[in-house]
Amino acid sequence: MEVDLSVVVPLLNEEESLAELVNQVHQALEPGGLGYEIIFVDDGSTDQSLSVCRELHRQFPERVRALSLRRNQGKAAALAEGFSVARGRLIVTMDADLQDDPAEIPRLLEALDGGLDLVSGWKQDRQDPVSKTLPSRFFNLVTSSLTGIRIHDFNCGLKAYRREVTREIELYGELHRFLPVLAHWRGFRVGEIPVVHHARLHGRTKYGPARFLNGFLDLLTVILLTRYLRKPLHLFGGIGVGLILFGGLMQTYLVIGWCLGHWIGDRPLLPFSILISLTGVQLLLFGLVAELITANRADDRAPVSSWVGFDRGSIPPAGDPPEGGGGDDSREVEEEPDISAPATKGETL
Repeated sequence: MEVDLSVVVPLLNEEESLAELVNQVHQALEPGGLGYEIIFVDDGSTDQSLSVCRELHRQFPERVRALSLRRNQGKAAALAEGFSVARGRLIVTMDADLQDDPAEIPRLLEALDGGLDLVSGWKQDRQDPVSKTLPSRFFNLVTSSLTGIRIHDFNCGLKAYRREVTREIELYGELHRFLPVLAHWRGFRVGEIPVVHHARLHGRTKYGPARFLNGFLDLLTVILLTRYLRKPLHLFGGIGVGLILFGGLMQTYLVIGWCLGHWIGDRPLLPFSILISLTGVQLLLFGLVAELITANRADDRAPVSSWVGFDRGSIPPAGDPPEGGGGDDSREVEEEPDISAPATKGETL
């Protein structure tokens, strides 16, 4: 069976939802005639989720596949494993708790056909308690403001991707929340559409209060990766120079006072100004070392989407694709017109 679409579903202790989820995905995708597969990634479940996945594979051997991690690694790691074995040219991710509606998948694919590379769902009418919705709105507002990506719901599990997006982005930690930001930074076209969201029917949420602190720290990581990965001196050097100047101003003030006859040896401002200046020097040197490391990164190349006027043999390799992801180079090579023959009426050279 030729697979055009891979539906990647990370899960943790969702045994009661899996069969119904497969049924809903079938109902949503069968009428379109699209070749698809469902990939369950069991992130160290302690219930019977893996057994349910095995049974679903026996019922639908060509549609359902599953893999199980040895222990709980987090959603980002589960998604990365699912991406690595997905066979479709298009990939959809969704949660296994039935809160994401598979009926929205065709609309996500239509948005991809409209020219986007990543489409994120927007849970406009979110069916969750206020303890989750209010912090989530604040998180989305801060993330949108700091990254410049105008998306309302970064953490929505229902997303659609072209295969090139999942191939280029390396997921680790808890960076799955920021996939639209990472994709935009790589030059992909990112958008969103409102999607239906349902209340949880089975099980309980897997996220506690710690996710808010983790989300803030991950946001700092993303800002560092997207803005300063190729120019770390701009970050550390900028802060360092600012501290050096600030310390220098305090020391100038003390020198002027000393020249006017004021004793400065026992003033706390003196050691504080020296400490500030030394910290600035250290940050500046740290930025220079980071620049040396960045300059020697062999894989730190800008992403290229199209090549005009180049033969395929002259294009430098883009790197090996993930295992299971196919070996073709998806970058577009635009063919030049044949100018050896005279143009006929209506043709433009």
